[in-house]
Order: sequence, then structure tokens, then C-alpha cells
Amino acid sequence: MKFKYLIIIFGVIIIVVVLTTSLLPMIISGHRNAVTFKYITLPLLLFMAVLLIGMSIFFFINYRLFSLLEREDWPALAYYLEKKVYSKGRYTDRYIRLLASSYLVISDFQSVLKLENKVLAAKSSIISKNVLIFGAARVLSGDHHEAVLFFKNYLGKCGKNDKQWVQWFYGFSQLLNGSFRQAEPEFLSLAVTSDSILITGLSAYFLRNTIEKHSLDSKNCRETADNGRERVRNALSSLENWQKEKDRLTAEIHIAIISKYINDAGKWLFSQESADPPLYADLPGINGNSEKKHK
Repeated sequence: MKFKYLIIIFGVIIIVVVLTTSLLPMIISGHRNAVTFKYITLPLLLFMAVLLIGMSIFFFINYRLFSLLEREDWPALAYYLEKKVYSKGRYTDRYIRLLASSYLVISDFQSVLKLENKVLAAKSSIISKNVLIFGAARVLSGDHHEAVLFFKNYLGKCGKNDKQWVQWFYGFSQLLNGSFRQAEPEFLSLAVTSDSILITGLSAYFLRNTIEKHSLDSKNCRETADNGRERVRNALSSLENWQKEKDRLTAEIHIAIISKYINDAGKWLFSQESADPPLYADLPGINGNSEKKHK
């Protein structure tokens, strides 16, 4: 649904609810509610009017941004945000996150790295809040060694909500880099301790189908993977629920780039079969293909 329609609908709902709940009693009871209207209802109506005006101003100021997002015109959105960030120096978390995400969608990974360097110099804390987006550029570009170094550097510096995903991507990058024994302790830990069902399932999947073959303690890998698998089965009970959990987070860039692996893990988790993941195949782009870079 278009943003302007959401604003209009929300405004109409507020007006109808406020007028109904405030004016109807006055109409029914007459002057007995005049005092209540003057000291309670009227200030509430004024507050709601200011709120609606504020929302309208915010919408019109950001109309260009919203329209580009609606159309999913990623090259144009990237160009628009570049002017905001580079020309006007607006290094806000929202702009940086949207610009980096736009670059990823059009597979312009070098521009993500350029943006990262600019942000590090201007406001480095934004990188810590968006580790998964900037790390994703390295994963998608195939620079797995740099991805390992990047995620390792931010293991203890990212936001609380991203902590386990950063650890998982650190292990995943080690895996893609062919460093199976370095990836092993990360997945062993996450398969047991993670409070994210997706992280638990993915960690168990890679332990059982890839790392076990290269481990010095394959028995521990297998047992930990099987325990993680049981945790997932007990929590979700079916492949359909696993897919719903994935779909709930699919708008996140770091989920989108590993969508294929989540699907493969789900098939293994809820069946008796196992299949080796194609670790050295090219990771799919967010849209399933690489689009031409914008100029």
C-alpha cells in the first residue's frame, strides 16, 4: 500500500475515534460534560491535530524517498541518498542503512566499501549498528577472507540484537573460506546456546553436513548437530513453521543473502536425508541475479 494512503487512513481513523469518544457523550449528556470537554477533550483534540500536522509535514519532506522505496527503484534511490550523504553530509543511521542496502540490491559491492570508509571517518558508531549489512557486501562479493576479518573485528562491538548473527556470519565466512576447523567452534557454540531458532538450525546443518567431515572430533560435531536439530524440531515441529520463521525476517538483508541455505537447512532439519551444501557455488544476489550498476 502506498505511504500516502497509509497516512490518510491513519489520520481518518484517529479523527473518527477521537470525535466519537469525545463528542458523543457531550451530545447525549448536554452541558453536564462541558467542563470535561474544556479541560480534557479539547486539549486532546488539539494534541491530535498537532500530531496529524506533524505526520503530514514528515511525509511531504520525505515524499521523494518514500516514492522511490514504493517503486523499488534502487539505482535512483542510491543516487538520491548519495546526494543526502555525500553532498549534504547527513550521516544518519537511516540514510546509511538504506544506501548500503540499495547498493547490495544492485550488486554494487565496491560502493558499499566506499560508503563504509566514509562513515568510519564521519561517524564510526553507525558501522557497529549495521555490521551485518556491511559484512554482507564482502560475503556477496566473494571476498571471504576479508569477510572473516571484518566479522571477527566486530564480534564484540555490534549491537546486542545482532551479536549472535555476527558470530554466525563469522563462522559462515570461515566456512566459505575453507577454514573448517576455525568455523567449527562457532557453530558448535551457536547450535547449543543460540536463542534464535534460525541460527540454531543453520549451525546444526553445517556441522552435520560439512564440518563433521573435516573435524578432529567428528563424534562431537554429529552429536551437537543432532541436539540442535532436535531443539529446532521441538520448537517449530514442521518445515512449514521453519519457512514462516524465515519469512518473518526475510526483509533483513542478512537473511535474504542466505535464503537458499535456510531452505536447504529446513529440508534437512525436518527429514531423514542430508545433503552437502554447495559452499563454493556463487552466492545468489538478493534479487536472484546481478543487476547493472547505476552510474
